[in-house]
Amino acid sequence: MRSFSTFVFAAACSVAAALGTAAADDFYYGTNSPPRTVIIGVDLSTSNPLILDDAFAAKVGARVVPLIEGLAPRSRVILRSFGSYDSSANTTFNLDVLIAPKSARAEDIAKLVSLAVASVPKLVRDGRLHAQNSTNIIAFLDNMAATIDCRAQPATVILASDGVEDSKLANLSHGRGTLPPPARAIYAGCDQLMIFGLAQGMHDPRQTQRLRDEWGNWAASAGFRSFTGLNDW
Repeated sequence: MRSFSTFVFAAACSVAAALGTAAADDFYYGTNSPPRTVIIGVDLSTSNPLILDDAFAAKVGARVVPLIEGLAPRSRVILRSFGSYDSSANTTFNLDVLIAPKSARAEDIAKLVSLAVASVPKLVRDGRLHAQNSTNIIAFLDNMAATIDCRAQPATVILASDGVEDSKLANLSHGRGTLPPPARAIYAGCDQLMIFGLAQGMHDPRQTQRLRDEWGNWAASAGFRSFTGLNDW
């Protein structure tokens, strides 16, 4: 079985072939924003409707495009999956790239990431990605915090997730569940935490608001400047 990194490489070649004649130097060498980091985490847990719903996965994939396509050179884009607290379960969905004018243009990487997210349901059906039985969002965020420094380079974290933490740390699947606050501001200075698909499988606006409040409080305590939690858009 080929790993998802092979899928990413093949998709990147396709995107580059389709767009290779476009000139980007004027954009990259003109006035542009400073480099920044964008982390995209895809929730592969069974509670996340995205892993089964092609239309919603495509919608999430399209939503991340404008957050990547304008990135400046030397910006970093990280794509990961999460679910179980098991590193071996999350090794195949993996991309880490630095934006560069000739080899990794921002608009090409945006299309690649969008394609990858949109393809998740098919990859699960084909057995190339495996649905997972727990949802370790906090552990994923803890791990990602150790890989970046927002004081050196601004960062945004995007989760394609229903936001329903279901782990040894917390269980948000029932109405009384709450998130433990982070022990310290592990994302001090970071711009924004965004969750696309918040409470998507709960079909209850009260649960959406509850999860939005929980994650908003967690994000503020972790040091993010703002939080956006979208059930739909």
